[in-house]
Amino acid sequence: MQRVAVIGLGRFGYRLAQALTKLGAQVIAIDSAPELINQIKDEVDVAVRMDSTDSHALRSQEIDKVDCCVIAIGEEFENSLLTTTAVLKLGVPRVICRAQTAMHAEIFKQIGAHEVVQPESNLGEMLARRLINPRLRDVIPLADGYSIVEVDVPETWVGQTLRVLELRTKHDVNLVAIKRPKTEGDRVHLGIVSVPRPDDALQAGDILMLIGTQDAIERLPRT
Repeated sequence: MQRVAVIGLGRFGYRLAQALTKLGAQVIAIDSAPELINQIKDEVDVAVRMDSTDSHALRSQEIDKVDCCVIAIGEEFENSLLTTTAVLKLGVPRVICRAQTAMHAEIFKQIGAHEVVQPESNLGEMLARRLINPRLRDVIPLADGYSIVEVDVPETWVGQTLRVLELRTKHDVNLVAIKRPKTEGDRVHLGIVSVPRPDDALQAGDILMLIGTQDAIERLPRT
């Protein structure tokens, strides 16, 4: 079982801790506000009120033994920076920081954070992409400019096989999976064709999971 510490229980950190618990992780939730600790204490393995800039306090909760630590402190950049430094000194193998600005993100990277996320910025970029391409459902940014996207099958691709479409050659993207509506009784849900084959024909209602560069994804058909 993966052990994750989430430091900072604002909206982002609180929801992250809840989601990690539901996915089976062992979560240590930390914040300086007693009301937030009381709210989440029954939803995670450990909930602790503490000064997260204090390395001794962090070590007392065995933060040095977690697999990953997410510093989700929002507006208090100085505390977030000091906490990140303390966690890095403990030798945590993966430290992820939440940044509110590009400058803050660069500072976190410079002091050694393994990953930096900007939820507000990422949400804005995703909304912009969805406005430009209404078929785009979801975007998961990866390293080096690549993303995994979920997109409604373009009408011009319906009925065509993957062999004919040649997605890798003609569009510079790889198809990971197809989500296809299935009816069971009165319910309709999405099933996954986990390993698409060359002779599989796309159907209306399909949702394609694709991986490629942002430039390649932006060039995908929008009709």
